[in-house]
Amino acid sequence: MQPFLIALQFLTCLPVQLSGKPEPHQVGKSLLYYPLVGLLMGGVLGLLSLLLEGAAPPLQAALVLVAWIGLTGALHLDGLADSADAWLGGFGDRDRTLAIMKDPRSGPVAVVVLVAVLLLKFVALWTLLDEGKHLALLLAPLVGRSALLGLFLTTPYVRPGGLGQALAEHLPRAAVRRVLVMVALLCLVSGQSGWLALAVAVGVGALARQAMCHRIGGTTGDTAGALLELAECAVLVALALQA
Repeated sequence: MQPFLIALQFLTCLPVQLSGKPEPHQVGKSLLYYPLVGLLMGGVLGLLSLLLEGAAPPLQAALVLVAWIGLTGALHLDGLADSADAWLGGFGDRDRTLAIMKDPRSGPVAVVVLVAVLLLKFVALWTLLDEGKHLALLLAPLVGRSALLGLFLTTPYVRPGGLGQALAEHLPRAAVRRVLVMVALLCLVSGQSGWLALAVAVGVGALARQAMCHRIGGTTGDTAGALLELAECAVLVALALQA
């Protein structure tokens, strides 16, 4: 139960009380529960969208998106902003990129990227909710958080002492592979939307991983957060185009 609570506490703003300081192996094992946390978040968002069915679609989309951001505490958006600043300001240099990523200040590039991603999410949600495609609210958080399992499984962690170091060092690799297979099967039995969400998440994950390895030789907590946001956004847009 402790690894699940660690995942829930880290990925959401829900009031979770841990029984003592987490052990490193428990932190590593918590990664196995990221997809489950994604499903729980999707369930909350889906329930909210059903309660708002009488409202205008733009208002529904805006409220669901605000709730989505609130549930995560904008944790992954922060990683996306830091990564965006670092990728442009790093001028291709690994050490400069990592240094900029640690800077808590956000530059204009970060602001533009955040606005673009949130705008795409809003319009995609507007389209999906207007068409009654509530399954997307489950699929996007699920595959977004599952993408982190694939990232940590296949990519070196390059920030000593960073948030993801315990995840990377104590990752139960065989169990992670089993969870990824289960997530893939769940997407495949969800019909055309599930297949599309899985394909888009895998594609975005592969491209993002390639960019990370080329620039900094692996991943950090910030780039992991950026991957999650980009995967969620791409899945929502792809499903909205299908609607």
